[in-house]
Amino acid sequence: MLVTAPNYKGRSFLAEKDFTKEEFIYLIDFAHRLKEEKKLGITHRYLEGKNIALLFEKPSTRTRCAFTVAAVDLGAHPEYLGKDDIQLGKKESIEDTAKVLGRMFDGIEFRGFDHKKVEMLAEYSGVPVWNGLTDLWHPTQTLADFLTVKENFGRLEGIKFVFVGDGRNNVANSLLIGGALVGMDIRICAPEELFPSQEIVELANKLAKQSGSLVTITSNVDEGVLDADVIYTDVWVSMGEEAKFAERIKLLSPYQVNMEMIKKTGNDNVIFLHCLPAFHDLETAYGQDIHAKHGLTEMEVTDEVFRSKHSKVFDEAENRMHTIKAVMAATLGNFE
Repeated sequence: MLVTAPNYKGRSFLAEKDFTKEEFIYLIDFAHRLKEEKKLGITHRYLEGKNIALLFEKPSTRTRCAFTVAAVDLGAHPEYLGKDDIQLGKKESIEDTAKVLGRMFDGIEFRGFDHKKVEMLAEYSGVPVWNGLTDLWHPTQTLADFLTVKENFGRLEGIKFVFVGDGRNNVANSLLIGGALVGMDIRICAPEELFPSQEIVELANKLAKQSGSLVTITSNVDEGVLDADVIYTDVWVSMGEEAKFAERIKLLSPYQVNMEMIKKTGNDNVIFLHCLPAFHDLETAYGQDIHAKHGLTEMEVTDEVFRSKHSKVFDEAENRMHTIKAVMAATLGNFE
């Protein structure tokens, strides 16, 4: 049952660190309610008549579809603007673009590279701005991940959640801060060269003191995954860093999520999560190209794990829509 809703009205959703534990968990619980209502055919058009701008410097299947369907379900009209449709910092300053969009739209989603851009959109547009991904944070993904965890375990506090792989990418940053915020036993298991920044770790430790969370940063796989409830990984090379493949393969091959790693947890109920897309077979042109250049048939996760009973990646992908819907409704609509 939902408790009295915090006041989100008019706020932007840029990073986990901007919210309290109670505010963040409420959004997850609200998303669960909206998910149940959708499956029961109960309408929830909190944003009837609203117009939403979807700004995409970086393409995405899940983020675009999740925001679009969520907006339509809520009664809003989404307008997609790709990298060739917007002039952020090119022919028009970010400040000027933000002020124009804020006059025409009721809310703005941004997915791109530099986190400063989404901050400036929020500063100058005068309407709620939602971070669909930047190089620093991916908070809408964290909400979906944590909803999936709660669906499987009934709680977030005390869950042993391990991110394995590139420990300083945007997903790892968000999971580390989000896990510390809600009281998880949150771990980053990565080679030392790819540990999260000291600033991020210090913030996680600060939040952990308030929530009772445990924060672990380790390069030791056996130590990192022991007793884990959740094993999470992401691609080894982020968009725009493709030249680093050979280097990352060498660094991260010991951190591939395979059945040996799953067994090392000692927990037969451990679940596997991935923000997708995942390179677990050769059924993509991308995978075939990596196979031709580097000889790999699988990368960050094996096909065996990806298709196993442990994998909840498609529940997680669906939950992007429900959690994004909760964020938009909470910050822009009138809801109870």
